[in-house]
Amino acid sequence: MPQGDYIELHQKRHGYRLDHFVRERKRIAREPHKRSQYAQKALGIKGKLYAKKRYAEKAQMKKTLKMHEESSSRRKVDDEVHEGAIPSYLLDREQTTRAKIISNSIKQKRKEKAGKWDVPLPKVRPVAEDEMFRVIRTGKRKTKQWKRMISKVTFVGPSFTRKPPKYERFIRPSGLRFTKAHVTHPELKCTFNLEIIGVKKNPNGPMYSSLGVITKGTIIEVNVSELGLVTPAGKVVWGKYAQVTNNPENDGCINAVLLV
Repeated sequence: MPQGDYIELHQKRHGYRLDHFVRERKRIAREPHKRSQYAQKALGIKGKLYAKKRYAEKAQMKKTLKMHEESSSRRKVDDEVHEGAIPSYLLDREQTTRAKIISNSIKQKRKEKAGKWDVPLPKVRPVAEDEMFRVIRTGKRKTKQWKRMISKVTFVGPSFTRKPPKYERFIRPSGLRFTKAHVTHPELKCTFNLEIIGVKKNPNGPMYSSLGVITKGTIIEVNVSELGLVTPAGKVVWGKYAQVTNNPENDGCINAVLLV
């Protein structure tokens, strides 16, 4: 098991410290002060590089905030009628009113940023490590135990090349590699056989997401170009996320629901 996951594993098994969230909140509150302190102390090239980095971050933040601000649009007033004569200098003017508008694409971006995806399976059963991996013994006397064979369905991209078998730590059997999924559109109530583009997130941990392991509740990205979905701007949607709703290793296929 990689060394980086031991904290997550411990938290999953035994929970958090009683004051974990208080400490986390305080640590986040201290960060701006630490940054400021470092910016004041940093000298020479380090100071210049740090100032440049902070300037780029702030500029990006301002751009994001500006994009998310509600824009105002002018439109004609039809129903408002004034009593009495209008002065000659106003006769050629059209009365307009300002309205606050937010485009659909910005709403979608806000939603994505907040991560408010309404998924079909919000909670799934965690998969134990010994259920996910099988220990492979190697060496002349079969004493080495550093190799693992993944016993679940996986996805690898079309340009995937295996490492030399001697040095391969995680073995993904070719019989359990899938490239297509049966994806159901919840509004159209139709199922399509679509190609998988990648594994976005596996609920069991980031290690499984990077290995491309697909279990129940995994968010995968599928190619929906053949469905003819378009954005409000008229562009064709290439990839969309879907959540796996079955146990692929038991059924021999991947069933998923499109997140719309």
